[in-house]
This record gives sequence, C-alpha cells and structure tokens, in this order.
Amino acid sequence: MAAAEMERTMSFDAAEKLKAADGGGGEVDDELEEGEIVEESNDTASYLGKEITVKHPLEHSWTFWFDSPIAKSRQTAWGSSLRNVYTFSTVEDFWGAYYNIHHPSKLVMGADFHCFKHKIEPKWEDPVCANGGTWKMSFPKGKSDTSWLYTLLAMIGHQFDHGDEICGAVVSVRAKGEKIALWTKNAANETAQVSIGKQWKQFLDYSDSVGFIFHDDAKRLDRNAKNRYTV
Repeated sequence: MAAAEMERTMSFDAAEKLKAADGGGGEVDDELEEGEIVEESNDTASYLGKEITVKHPLEHSWTFWFDSPIAKSRQTAWGSSLRNVYTFSTVEDFWGAYYNIHHPSKLVMGADFHCFKHKIEPKWEDPVCANGGTWKMSFPKGKSDTSWLYTLLAMIGHQFDHGDEICGAVVSVRAKGEKIALWTKNAANETAQVSIGKQWKQFLDYSDSVGFIFHDDAKRLDRNAKNRYTV
C-alpha cells in the first residue's frame, strides 16, 4: 500500500464503518416526495453515537521520545537526556499528538525525535534492540516532514510484512540535513531486514539506495561501520 493510501485509509476508516452500519446502501427510496428528508435509521443513529466515544485501537502502543541538543550537552551518561513525551494506542490519539508536536523541519539543530513501541527505549542497550540494527535515509534540510509522517503511518498501521521486527524510528536534525532511521531487533535475520528495507523505500517512494548497519558494528566502529545490507 502506498504511503498516501495509508494516510487516507486511517482517515476514512470511520466512514467505511458508518457505511457498513447503514447496510451499505445509499440508494434513495423511489416513493419519496421531492425534497423529503430520509429519516436516519436506528442502526445508523446508534453507530454515530458510539463513534463519538469509541476509539480505534492500534496493533501496539507507541511512545514518542525527545532528545534535545541542550540536554545532550549536559548529560552525564549516554542516553540520559532522552525524555518520554507521550504514549498512544489509538488512531485518534496518534493524530492528536502528531498535530501538537513539532515536525522535523521545525526541530532545533541537533535534536532527535523518536517513536518506539511502548516499553522499548531508543537505546542500543535496550534488551529488545541490543541485537538489532538500523536502516537509514537522508534528506535535505527541512525536507523530511512527509517522509517522517509516512514512516510513522507504516509502522503504527502495521504495514510491514515483518512488522514484529520493528522497534521504532528516529528522525535526526543536523547541519547538513535530516536523517530518518528505522530500528529493528534481529539484525542477523537478513530476509526480514531486506524485506523491511524494500517496503520502507516503496512506502516513501524513495529512489536512492539505503543501507542497514548492525548496532554491534556501530558501537565498535562508530563512523567506520559499513552497511551489511543494501536495497
């Protein structure tokens, strides 16, 4: 499913349910007088009432994390500056949060903004992430907003065939541009990682090559770490 289609799917989910509740009809009774109002069925009225209060749960709960450059400069231990911002578990709560947080183009230089499955911390040391790695995409400064949104929608909408492998994603704002990294938990599972990389490119319509780096390599070799997989 393309990224734009995923956005529409999440937005129109309630409308499709409403159609189903109304019997999937939509045809007007031929015997009605011109201008006569069709009375709302009890089923539809009942559904409308419920739709106001019932939310649409996601496959997993997710947490937004923020790491500011000021906090990072003062941290005494790596990762201690990470701040838990908000946890959501429904479509409605996601959109409520998304429209009230800064998008990548509005973040300060040096900031990192994360979205990870609930109870997984965006750290190499987290037990779920420890044996994983990252796919990474690069964007010109101020040009990653749409790709960040589509990455979030693909993750929380469970659009990846190997979605259970995904830990979360982070967007990083730097002087030379912005990067989005997709974190996974079993780096050695080449089949799953390559599938995720290919689907991610497809969802974002990203044409450049993207590489996958093992966390172990990144810890040992830092900037000299090489891609283990490329798509």
